[in-house]
Amino acid sequence: MSSGWRMGLYRMSPDASTHGSVVVTRELDVPPTVAWRAWCDPALIRSWWGPTGFSCPRADVNFRVGGSTLVTMQAPVEWGGVQFHNRWTYTLINEPSRIEFLSEFVDADARVINPATAGIPLDVPAQVPHVVALEPLVNGRTQVTVIETGYTNEQARQQSTHGQEQCLDKMQALLART
Repeated sequence: MSSGWRMGLYRMSPDASTHGSVVVTRELDVPPTVAWRAWCDPALIRSWWGPTGFSCPRADVNFRVGGSTLVTMQAPVEWGGVQFHNRWTYTLINEPSRIEFLSEFVDADARVINPATAGIPLDVPAQVPHVVALEPLVNGRTQVTVIETGYTNEQARQQSTHGQEQCLDKMQALLART
């Protein structure tokens, strides 16, 4: 069990291996204050948001409790270049250790849409609670853990896990260059 579970950082059950939760962790070679910026700086978000091969042409950030970030993930040309828009509405910001937000699919004008309207499988929830925990490690490093909850289907959970893993891989590579 990670120290995060023991310290009560996560509100959901520590058994996140069930099909309802996604838990992805990476160790970053930067301190938490630098890792924190990856979640609130629009230029940094555009550099890591989206799975491998996808770009993020838009990150409109209003990083405050009650505020939201609108991100656009664009598929590669060989996949049709389709764009997916998400809004992250912040419910908790505790710098530099914890961010909580609700993610939902929206259109380009930030109006909430059903995931199926965006071409997302039916089993993906319309609203996905997220917890981002940043824990300091020795030698000025940070462990980032992203937890998503609400999945009712194992295939949808696995798809989200793979996407989140690729996002954090991109973040890890980006911050290694700073």
